[in-house]
Amino acid sequence: MKRKAVFPGTFDPFTIGHYSMVKRSLDLFDEIVIAIGQNDAKKTYFSLDNRLEMIRSLYKSDSRVYVEAYNNLTVDYAKNINANFIVRGIRSVNDFEYEKTIADMNRNISGIETVIMFTEPEYTHISSTIVRELLRFGHDVSQFIPEGLVLREGNDNK
Repeated sequence: MKRKAVFPGTFDPFTIGHYSMVKRSLDLFDEIVIAIGQNDAKKTYFSLDNRLEMIRSLYKSDSRVYVEAYNNLTVDYAKNINANFIVRGIRSVNDFEYEKTIADMNRNISGIETVIMFTEPEYTHISSTIVRELLRFGHDVSQFIPEGLVLREGNDNK
């Protein structure tokens, strides 16, 4: 049985912290599905189509990585695609409390385990929220996104 994991998020944009999580997860799992959650309550900078295209382009030569969108509970999505695990990254104690609660609930209702990985120290200060803010004010964000990720125009909220 393949070890298949879902790495869910908004990825608006996909940062070097996210990239690091996928790279490290590939040491543990046979397949990783980068699952872009659709949340109508969240105002995104990049359109869903652009985020899908940007991340797919980044992983186009790695057959172990898939990039998809979903619009239901993460645990239900994981079950629908026969994933055995959900991967989450945490940067701080605050992240841990939140992720533990969700992991416990997901395991309780589905049996799917959540693997929590600590963000590498050099990336703990990087968040999509901060990168979006820098983008809005015209700053260069190349040091915060993976090499090879091309930020595509066509933003939702420019």
